[in-house]
Amino acid sequence: MDQNRAAQYHRERLADTMREEISEIVEGELTDPRIGLATVTQVQIVPDGRQAFVLVNVAGDAEEEKNTLAGLEAAKGYIKHELADRLRLRHSPELHFRLDRSQQYETRIDSLIERVKKRKK
Repeated sequence: MDQNRAAQYHRERLADTMREEISEIVEGELTDPRIGLATVTQVQIVPDGRQAFVLVNVAGDAEEEKNTLAGLEAAKGYIKHELADRLRLRHSPELHFRLDRSQQYETRIDSLIERVKKRKK
């Protein structure tokens, strides 16, 4: 049981460090014009450590989101190589970029709660 907890703790720390490094790479090193204003919000590493889901928040419309994801997919090899180099990883996980919709859900839930409050008055 302690081994599982230790492995999970290690994965969480690695994911957080990866988020910081990927953010740095995306914001400062990638020159692809398709990549807009993107923020890496979270990295989730699967238990076997072979894959990582990178959640990205993109400022802009659906077209900008699509273009940014395409640019990130194109730069995936570079990002993976940089991560392995910077974090001294023997095996860098395969990266999968996904849009982080949590802020949109949060905004929608807040507006629904406000609407319910107004109706009760």
